[in-house]
Amino acid sequence: MAGIRPLSEALTGTSVDVADGQPILEVSDLVLRFGGTTAVGGVGFDVGRGELFAIIGPNGAGKTSIFNCLSGVYRPQEGRVRFLGEDLLGRKPDAVAGRGVARMFQNIELFDNLTVLDNLMLGRHQHLHYGMLAGMLYAGRAKRAELQNRRIVEDIIDFLEIEAFRKFPVGMLPYGVKKRVELGRALAMEPKLLLLDEPVAGMNVEETEDMARFILDIRTELDLAMIMVEHDMGLVMDLADRVLVLDFGRPIALGPPQQVQSDPEVIRAYLGEGDGGPTLQEEAAQAEAVTGQEVG
Repeated sequence: MAGIRPLSEALTGTSVDVADGQPILEVSDLVLRFGGTTAVGGVGFDVGRGELFAIIGPNGAGKTSIFNCLSGVYRPQEGRVRFLGEDLLGRKPDAVAGRGVARMFQNIELFDNLTVLDNLMLGRHQHLHYGMLAGMLYAGRAKRAELQNRRIVEDIIDFLEIEAFRKFPVGMLPYGVKKRVELGRALAMEPKLLLLDEPVAGMNVEETEDMARFILDIRTELDLAMIMVEHDMGLVMDLADRVLVLDFGRPIALGPPQQVQSDPEVIRAYLGEGDGGPTLQEEAAQAEAVTGQEVG
């Protein structure tokens, strides 16, 4: 096998051509209703190239609903979503993915009976351009494409440090390794925007630290824009450039982590007014004490 390549050499399709200071994603006045319930009410934000943008809020605040709107699973009744100058609303999930939006799911959506390698190869399906007959014969163009894409998948496996598990069925793997495979499959799509839906949910401290390191390395090597939904306040405050806070589907704060964590509306949304509980700063400090990492 050839030597390990930097991720930026393996995933050349993640680069975006936008002017400095111009957003790659623009969300305006997004409204999503289910019957008489408003899940998302008038949400707007933008994401720049290489930015790590976080969306936080209590359970039921509408965070995952926004992800479902961005990825084409839900169709909001109002608003606009523009990605690299194109409207995304109304497009099916496969069309959104084809334009460079990949998603790491909160609940692991892998095929347990397939190996790590095969699960990651599924993320390359839109880059395999040959017909069924050529694939059955596994010769010529189909073989060349398969080998080329397999090499990219091997680079991702090396990057995520899961070489030892590459031939294991995913169903046999520890939870933390499965989350890495989930991230790897999203990376295999060569996205221009990566949606991270609770990437460290259910992980222990060591697994959380590893995932945080991979997220930072992806950003450094690929200059890739990411939107992260996460309940781990220590992780959010440590990694995010900007944070959007939702409460019952409406935005209540948007700004740098240090500004957001001291916002009175945010504190009320999380803790209730005057309940004597810890502030978000204190929660972040507690996370730092557990992980040994600076938060802020």
